[in-house]
Amino acid sequence: MATTKSTPHINPRGVDIADTVLLPGDPLRAKHIADTYLEDVVQFNEVRNMLGYTGTYRGTPVSVMGSGMGIPSISIYAWELINIFEAKKVIRVGSCGSLQMDLDLYEVVVAQSASTDSRILEQYNLPGTFAPTASWTLLKAVADEAEKQNVDIHVGNILSSDIFYNVDDTVNQRWSDMGVLGVEMESAGLYAIAAHAGVDALGIFTVSDNIMTGAATTPEERQTAFTQMMELALPLAAI
Repeated sequence: MATTKSTPHINPRGVDIADTVLLPGDPLRAKHIADTYLEDVVQFNEVRNMLGYTGTYRGTPVSVMGSGMGIPSISIYAWELINIFEAKKVIRVGSCGSLQMDLDLYEVVVAQSASTDSRILEQYNLPGTFAPTASWTLLKAVADEAEKQNVDIHVGNILSSDIFYNVDDTVNQRWSDMGVLGVEMESAGLYAIAAHAGVDALGIFTVSDNIMTGAATTPEERQTAFTQMMELALPLAAI
């Protein structure tokens, strides 16, 4: 929506931010998405080089903005986009490392839920353990879209970890043994913030490497080659 608001991290300078915002981690991936998929694109943010753009996809307004790496970073941007700029659907599009032997490079993972080793959930002071969970509206919509496009997706639990280089080399196997599909670093924070605000959130990922087998893509491929994921995510703006 159009706004004259700004924050220390997002300064749209009067440019609209759409109700639907896609959040890749890499701001250059945000630029690539805007340049490749959106029409009538206008840049709405460049603060700290965290690039943000608004355009249209098949006539529907869509914004895309980098979120940075890790729950602390995405939490800042997601909180402001939702609570200050009134985003209603926030969709993380990114890469994940597979934790299952048979989950190959470039396959698409949809995070029905997000386990975490982060302490982000402690701020809510709940009398138990909150399970960060995707919006059913968006989860069903992406499943329907995948069926429409005849694309196989893997739906289940992922891990949002604070630790990229873990000194304990047993952790990945232990998460794998619990059926966790893959690991990334942001979605549990996004799901919690969205749940608290009563808006819809979803994480969609392309497998960039298989931690169990050692197979991996290049950084350039991670920035530009995740076409199938984007073709599933972008139609969600219209629901």
